Amino acid sequence: MGKTLDNKRNIILCSATSLIFFSGFIYMWSVISKALVEDMGFTSKQASLPYTFFTISFVIAMVIFGKIQDVKGPRLVATFGSILMGTGLILSGLFTQPGMLILTMGVVAGSGVGILNVSTSPAVVKWFPLEKKGLVTGIVVAGAGLSSTMYSPLANYLISNIGVSKTFIYIGIAALIASVIISQFLRNPNQDEVDERKTQSKESGVNKTVDASWKEMLHSIYFYKLWLMLAFSSSAGLMIIGHITNIAKVQANWQGGFLLVVLISLFNTGGRILGGSLSDKIGRLNLMKIVFAMQALNMLAFSYYRSPASLGFGVAIAGLCYGAAFPVFPSAISDLYGLKSFGINYGLMFTGWGLGGIIGPMIAASIFDNVGNYNRSYLVAATLLFVSIGIAFTFNPAKEKNLRLAKAKI
Repeated sequence: MGKTLDNKRNIILCSATSLIFFSGFIYMWSVISKALVEDMGFTSKQASLPYTFFTISFVIAMVIFGKIQDVKGPRLVATFGSILMGTGLILSGLFTQPGMLILTMGVVAGSGVGILNVSTSPAVVKWFPLEKKGLVTGIVVAGAGLSSTMYSPLANYLISNIGVSKTFIYIGIAALIASVIISQFLRNPNQDEVDERKTQSKESGVNKTVDASWKEMLHSIYFYKLWLMLAFSSSAGLMIIGHITNIAKVQANWQGGFLLVVLISLFNTGGRILGGSLSDKIGRLNLMKIVFAMQALNMLAFSYYRSPASLGFGVAIAGLCYGAAFPVFPSAISDLYGLKSFGINYGLMFTGWGLGGIIGPMIAASIFDNVGNYNRSYLVAATLLFVSIGIAFTFNPAKEKNLRLAKAKI
């Protein structure tokens, strides 16, 4: 049964990663945002609002459909999410006005992508041995980082040749068809497959968890600490991802910022796999402290990056750190609160990421509209990262080694 189980796992892992790949178009938003400002007369804030509402809708959908996914399984939920995502993109091309983009891209497409995210990582984690949670979560979420290497140059080419509206429509049709098909391969393991996974797991004390409901999780102080760390730390990466093409224009007088989107995507992708894998070995908290410190120093230096080469260095560090931290939080949640209610617990955790999506991009947009540069926004991001490091040191490693509990005191 071992080889058969491995084959099933690989199919689920590839399907989940592919779904996240096709749903990762939001990481090309800096390319879209630049075109909305320059070609359609949007303000920087107007061009950022669909992105902000996207992150809000994303996390709300994760909470709602995380519970449904726990009960109904990932296939049905992922199919519905694929339809919403594709439809939202197509409607964004048909109604390209500031208010309508908030609805079509921000709410409809954002909800669809949130549903897809909560249908993938929880399903994959339930298939693999506990000691590989960080690695497989990293591989799945790496799909989003990798997708920008396709979407960014594609969007730049399409916008230049056919305009923003048709770019939304064409990408929406392709993403809709591909995602609906791939969704049919997702499912949760049956009881025999769960038992086999448990047999293969290293049954050491640090791998044992207590399954907690979302209500029980919300009574745990560790959840709120992790939530704040996710919100504050992700704001820096989301700020750079959302504004990098304009940052390149402002700080380096360079119109090739879409290439930086590809660069940040590559390092984001590698960081997700590396961070997930390393967190299995050195512990979730140790990994968080390292990447938060690196990102904070990078934000303090970002205003001094005034050439394409130096911006490339800063973007690489930003992408690596943002990516490395991303898979650690869902792994920490499953470490602490088990897999039975992982869908909704995962969704509730990522409301913190939604807050980061408001803090980072909107602060940057507001500061830029007021003063014409991003310098103060980098300082805000660095401050929030230092706060995240401080929170990380409040965990008691003697009791919570690697954030894994033999008994969850909730």
